[in-house]
Amino acid sequence: MTPDSQHGHHQGLAHTHHHHKSDDASSEPVKLTAVGAIYTCPMHPEIRQNQPGSCPKCGMTLEPLLPIADEGDDENPELRDFQRRFWRTLPLTVVVTILAMFSHQLALFSIATQTWVELVLSLPIVLWAGWPFFSRGWQSVLNRSPNMWTLIGLGTGAAFLYSVLATVAPQIFPGSFISMGRVGVYYEAAAVIISLTLLGQVLELKARSKTSAAIKSLLGLAPKTARRIRDDGTEEDIPLSHVHVGDLLRVRPGEKVPVDGVVVEGSSAVDESMLTGEPLPVSKRGGDQLIGATLNTNGALVMRSERVGSTTMLAQIVQMVAQAQRSKAPMQRMADVVAGGFVLVVVAIAALTLLVWGIWGPQPSWVYGAINAVAVLIIACPCALGLATPMSIMVATGKGATRGVLFRDASAIENLRKIDTLIIDKTGTLTEGRPVFDRAVAAPGFSDLEVLRLAASLDQGSEHPLADAIVKAARALGLSLDKPSQFESSSGIGVRGLVSGHKVLLGNTALMQQAGLGVDGLMPQAEKLRAEGASVMYLAVDGRLAGLLAVSDPIKTSTPEALEALKAAGLRIVMATGDGLTTARAVGQRLGIDEVHGEVKPADKLDLVARLQREGRVVAMAGDGINDAPALAKADVGIAMGTGTDVAMNSAQVTLIKGDLRGIAAARTLSQDTVRNMKQNLMFAFLYNVLGVPVAAGALYPFTGWLLSPLIAALAMSLSSASVIGNALRLRR
Repeated sequence: MTPDSQHGHHQGLAHTHHHHKSDDASSEPVKLTAVGAIYTCPMHPEIRQNQPGSCPKCGMTLEPLLPIADEGDDENPELRDFQRRFWRTLPLTVVVTILAMFSHQLALFSIATQTWVELVLSLPIVLWAGWPFFSRGWQSVLNRSPNMWTLIGLGTGAAFLYSVLATVAPQIFPGSFISMGRVGVYYEAAAVIISLTLLGQVLELKARSKTSAAIKSLLGLAPKTARRIRDDGTEEDIPLSHVHVGDLLRVRPGEKVPVDGVVVEGSSAVDESMLTGEPLPVSKRGGDQLIGATLNTNGALVMRSERVGSTTMLAQIVQMVAQAQRSKAPMQRMADVVAGGFVLVVVAIAALTLLVWGIWGPQPSWVYGAINAVAVLIIACPCALGLATPMSIMVATGKGATRGVLFRDASAIENLRKIDTLIIDKTGTLTEGRPVFDRAVAAPGFSDLEVLRLAASLDQGSEHPLADAIVKAARALGLSLDKPSQFESSSGIGVRGLVSGHKVLLGNTALMQQAGLGVDGLMPQAEKLRAEGASVMYLAVDGRLAGLLAVSDPIKTSTPEALEALKAAGLRIVMATGDGLTTARAVGQRLGIDEVHGEVKPADKLDLVARLQREGRVVAMAGDGINDAPALAKADVGIAMGTGTDVAMNSAQVTLIKGDLRGIAAARTLSQDTVRNMKQNLMFAFLYNVLGVPVAAGALYPFTGWLLSPLIAALAMSLSSASVIGNALRLRR
């Protein structure tokens, strides 16, 4: 947006005061807080309860509807609980596993003593650390909603109970089940499965806790206090929650605007980039609108509050982000899709094994039946199934980080390969997001360098970002700058002063008209530069037009190459920006983007994402500002620039560390490789179950006399896990 387009005609100041009534119920403010007491399941939003827990339908951890921006910013209590269970029992798991694998080499105890030692060490792992999983498994049975927790509970429970029976009553087992001096026990299998599952839950909860960080960052943007002007003219600092509609508030230089309202006195440049995406501060004068949480840069303002509490733009963005995050379905692991049926099949096979062996098997028939049923449950225990997706994700996230791409969760990796539409913000995403001097165009009788030198000399007294860009450019060229002996800022139209005895004016058309100067001679060049997206200022020296200066937000050097790669991949590219439509179209034309949306608000970006999704498109959104946060959260994949705001990064699922759009193409390729790898892992996991379960049930016994003891079942389970891990590690290459 150019200075001319930023500042319209001068509007009269409204000095109307109001009578403040603190007891007026209608003016009672709505606090900008979050209702964090209600928890819901991301996958089943109809589940609501007033405390943390797990979903009775799917076992997922419940999330708060809207996090509370509390001072302590306490960590998720469930995450703390799982971390405690994991770290306190991990040493026991390691010891049990070492004893089971290297008992003969270590020879620390007799074989009978070792079995009891393993039982004692495994008790806290299974009964305390694994208790939440057994609880979830039992819930899945009560709710008739079999899932992964059902299998984990059944598998570890069966392995542990079988091992306890083998420890306390080994005499009831057939002699063929005695190996290395004892009936085989599987304490290490139960312990390792529980520890691995705990680790997976800790990693998942950590990733999902970052979702609420976006909202907490947004809630933290608003200032804590406001300076209210009383009816008698005195002033007081009050908490933000005590601001009412109609209050007169003073906003001093360097302070944040407390709430939405209108300027009644004073003039200043306000930095609205964090909320609107506009790269340059916008000049504000009497009658102009102000947005809460934006930064007042260099002038003093008196404003009248119009929207407070939950009605401000910031509060609405908070609500939009929360709504978009809740509407996003979590990653549906491919294992979960078949988990319900798989659980029922495994349990049915185990029950059938028990009955068939108990009724028709050799004596002791029911012992054979029980052992074979346990072998079925052990070999079907979803250790490899549980590792199939997390292992691929873990390797892929590490690989992505080395390429400058950070994935927040597994669903981002899974969904990125599906996107067919990419919405891109302009400022800070396609462009650098900061004003940079473009060029100087001299009028007859002046040189380009002299125009730049005089403008930079005068601008040394200004704090405006445009002035900073001009001064930096002059110094980079080694120009000798004179210190202005006089300096005056006419906020909204430009600056004036004395430089080496010359009267110098620098500003927009309004400033030149005020000085009685015409700009017709340079108008064609000015219009051409504006059409290219630049902001234009005129320079006058001693009552004579000297030239113009253009400042623009340059396109990142990596942007054209990135867009070419994305177009080649078949993606539909859409640009959406809060910047002016003229500037947006100019940038779109230079980059070959046909679909351009300018002057869009945060809600408009959110609507654009939703509209494209309703059309059946799989949408990714790339942005860097607070104004992008709702759209980033709503999109199938939100992509934030690492050079942007924390709110954007917390709202998005993918962060490009260097803000380089070429990372999207690299991340998409990695997504395709990872999903292919996950499918291979799941195939390995299910293949072992498909082959192992019938053997464990005794299907080969009538033909070969072979039985798969629980020991071999546990070994097969370990081999399936090893194959999954080995295949996942291939992603590193």
